[in-house]
Amino acid sequence: MNRLYEAIDVSVFERMSQAAARHDAVNLGQGFPDFGWPDAILEEAAREVTGGSNQYPPSRGIPALRQTVADHYRRHYGHDLTPDHVVVTSGATEALAVIAQALVSPGDEVIIFTPAFDAYEPMVRRAGGTPVEVKLDAPDFRIDRARLEQAVGPRCRAIILNNPHNPTGRLFDREELMAVAEVAEAHDLIVVSDEVWEHILFGEEDFIPFASLPDMAARTIKCGSAGKIFSLTGWKVGWLVADPDLASIAARAHQFTTFATPPNLQAAVAKGLGQDDWIAPMQDGFRSSRDRMLRGLEQAGYRAISPAGTYFMTVDLAASGIAADDETFARRAVEEAGVAVIPMSPFYIDDPDRHMIRLCFAKRDATLDAGLAALERAARFF
Repeated sequence: MNRLYEAIDVSVFERMSQAAARHDAVNLGQGFPDFGWPDAILEEAAREVTGGSNQYPPSRGIPALRQTVADHYRRHYGHDLTPDHVVVTSGATEALAVIAQALVSPGDEVIIFTPAFDAYEPMVRRAGGTPVEVKLDAPDFRIDRARLEQAVGPRCRAIILNNPHNPTGRLFDREELMAVAEVAEAHDLIVVSDEVWEHILFGEEDFIPFASLPDMAARTIKCGSAGKIFSLTGWKVGWLVADPDLASIAARAHQFTTFATPPNLQAAVAKGLGQDDWIAPMQDGFRSSRDRMLRGLEQAGYRAISPAGTYFMTVDLAASGIAADDETFARRAVEEAGVAVIPMSPFYIDDPDRHMIRLCFAKRDATLDAGLAALERAARFF
């Protein structure tokens, strides 16, 4: 068997969700919402299942969705895109996988800012590359230009940038993004910009698409996700957006990975992306949940870092007066207190920080309140 997958653990999300089910615990770990989706999109998907095509669609995506993705980004960010810039994938995770396959050759190096979504590292390794970690220091998690420059070696091929950032909920500011852009320009690097959380924002800070920076459109491959935008994570409809030459190469990798994505779901997503009236209510709902969790954590004695985007929140155990490491806290919280959280150490490559956990607040009020009560119980164990 492939030694990479023989050695790798089950993902921390799957592990903690299984533990939540086993112990009948509130799941504040894995990042799936239990509210927030527009009913009109579900109704459109149902119509498409019974009245539309259920056969292979074009590998690069149905024309309506590719056009709508291009139109959506032109409308929101002023990007000059055509359907040739867009490849529809089976979720943004597949987009990231085919980008790695298309971009990385054996021996290449790829910079990853950590803490990072845990799929980045194995994707780079499976393509034959070597991930190079650039650590973001808590509690600010800012990109350090000097640290990034030091990480660029002669075999460096790309930088993976996640903004808004999972797991911390940060929005990187223009100064940080320009530092990445200038390093990429100086060393002729591609920037894989994972922007799946681009609409899960709370209004305190501005989101800046990486491709909108000077001279970056030609060297940026953006990843987007309908699952995140519409709170329909199980649909697994995503896309990549890039210069047509880069997109074409990624599409060749995609055709030998999943080949295509369900056409009925693509059609429903196209309908949703063609409208904007769902954005403000969705953001208001998640903002309310974020603020409810922040208040509850503060009352329970936890020190949390308020996120500017995503539906994740970082809790600093050490600053909360809890001496346990993240894995110990997570195990006892789910087994003894009845709440599943995500330890942060699996989001690093080497020398992880072990004093933080990640919570998902994209839950109904009753779920949040039950989880907060369980976290208050968990704090008493330490």
